[in-house]
Amino acid sequence: MTDRSFTTIENQWITLKDGTRLAARIWMPDNAENDPVPAVFEFLPYRKRDGTCARDESTYPAFAAAGIAGVRVDIRGSGESDGVIDGEYTPLELANACELIEWIAAQKWSNGSVGMMGISWGGFNCLQVAALRPTALKAVISIASTVDRYNDDIHYKNGTHLSAQLSWAATMLAYQSRSPDPELTGNRWKDMWMERLEAEPFFLEEWLQHQRRDDFWKHGSIGDNFGDVEIPALVIAGWADGYRNTPLKAVEGLGPKSKAIIGPWVHKYPHFAWPKPRADFLGEAIRWWNRWLRGEENGAESLPQVRAYIMDAIKPAARRDFDPGFWIAKDRWTSPEKQHFHVNADGALASGAGRGVGGEAFLRSPLDTGTSSGEFFTLKPDAEMAVDQRGDDAGSLVFETAELTGDLDCLGMPVVRLTLSCQAELANLCARIVDVHPDGSAQRVSFGVLNLAHRNSNEHPEPLVPGRKTEITLVLDACGYRFAKGHKIRLSLSTSYWPMILPPPTDAGVTIDVASIDVALPKLGTAERIAMKEPENPSPLPTYIEHHAGATRRAVTRELSHARTDYLIHEDTGLHEHPQTGLSTRQLREELWSISDNDPTSMTGRSVWTCDMSRPGWSVRTVSMAKISCTKTDWVLSASVLAYEGHDQIFEKTWEKSVPRDMM
Repeated sequence: MTDRSFTTIENQWITLKDGTRLAARIWMPDNAENDPVPAVFEFLPYRKRDGTCARDESTYPAFAAAGIAGVRVDIRGSGESDGVIDGEYTPLELANACELIEWIAAQKWSNGSVGMMGISWGGFNCLQVAALRPTALKAVISIASTVDRYNDDIHYKNGTHLSAQLSWAATMLAYQSRSPDPELTGNRWKDMWMERLEAEPFFLEEWLQHQRRDDFWKHGSIGDNFGDVEIPALVIAGWADGYRNTPLKAVEGLGPKSKAIIGPWVHKYPHFAWPKPRADFLGEAIRWWNRWLRGEENGAESLPQVRAYIMDAIKPAARRDFDPGFWIAKDRWTSPEKQHFHVNADGALASGAGRGVGGEAFLRSPLDTGTSSGEFFTLKPDAEMAVDQRGDDAGSLVFETAELTGDLDCLGMPVVRLTLSCQAELANLCARIVDVHPDGSAQRVSFGVLNLAHRNSNEHPEPLVPGRKTEITLVLDACGYRFAKGHKIRLSLSTSYWPMILPPPTDAGVTIDVASIDVALPKLGTAERIAMKEPENPSPLPTYIEHHAGATRRAVTRELSHARTDYLIHEDTGLHEHPQTGLSTRQLREELWSISDNDPTSMTGRSVWTCDMSRPGWSVRTVSMAKISCTKTDWVLSASVLAYEGHDQIFEKTWEKSVPRDMM
């Protein structure tokens, strides 16, 4: 198909049946009312006007030029949409999405077929909406998403409490506190803004009410019943992101109607993600949409079920712009054969299954073990990603192989099994698979964490029986990796993984039966080496006017005189002006985590966001703060929002709440 001309509709009001008016930005192929087109719909709370505009402008024009309309809608209470958001992936949000799909399919310009797409929030809700089976929804593309909201999102991970839960609650507090753009809403902007400021929820308060995998988390977790999704799904993720498990889980659960692509990337679209190599996402997506939204016979249904990038002996670095490796394809995904390792008489990992050798080893990691872990989900290929693991391994119990005599290629989820005991009812365990280079540098390949009370169930946890030996199975995150000849494979075990994982109320340590340790690495097996097309445009993101450069910094400081460790995050987007809208925006995030030696209840986290919006003669600012601390029995929360019009403070709101700890 030759490129079709198109028009960008900067703001289209869509009125829901309950009277709520939502704001959409639409990329419309010309003459669509006479030559109807399919549409791709994306539904987010991240503000089409200033939040996702750059990535939208790198994607939807290409769809429109291919004769596919793009409809990007802000969820209620965000951007220029009416109302107030009521949470993540709520029944109201999903019902609104179904209504919007119905609206799109009924337009004169529509051929009646709708696809739904997104990354992160939009990747989550497109799968969840697919499970509701709206008639016009024919296919989805889900990027950096989850099929299990409890175990594979920013909240909890096998019963452990992720620090990202505070970080993301602070982010959403900042995002939802921002003003609509008066250029689109007119004089209503301030009334809409004040309504949000007064009524927006502090998400963390609700999330902490559900520390087990109860019905709150089962809602929207399509992995509990994959059969609800009947349409084709292309599921994409990156190995450097926290959502790396979803593509393989999706193809296992959804079967041949699903396809997976996994690259080396952080939490970004594949055509502009880091580390490189990138992938031609636009070409992949247009082929997908043309097959399922207009019936084009282009072979999309016959694509390999899994295409994955196998990372080749990655060297840890402060920034990784390119990760060496190679692409493979598997026509049908099956459970991989495992390469087992046990501990031998020399205390090393040796190939082979079965009971190893060794006595008992007591492990009680320093509480600040984990500062090399990076963030749960990553947006840049710098210290947000895991860095050299030697510092964390110093506080861990480690076992490693001799130098490998040949390459070992892996694809799938490693599994670690062992027997341990603990003198307390609660403890955490972290297991990491590490690639040790000949120079001693150590690259984290995969990791898993477990609240030991959740060893048998996330819904019905049971405290440990002090002193009793307990068998543990820990499934680690998926990986695609080549351990090179001459390297070593290391298993690192720790009872702390801070600040990514918040500590339990006590720090008793665990005693591990060394002979029981079994490490099972998933072998790549039969696979075809393939070439994966890269984007035609190596820099697809638009360039905006820069008034002030951005900056990023992560630092770990140890106050030796007070035995305290601080982990600082500084993120400044810089001040940028959109050349067409004239809107300038800037977001500053300052986050600080602290913990003291030998006292898990000393842990604190504080995240502050400052968000500025302006154009000549008009400016607004919000300052949002969220904080968490703990006692042995409670999580202690506080939050606040300040709002300014020009230099004048016009609003202030605070929250304070204590939530009982539930086996964590």
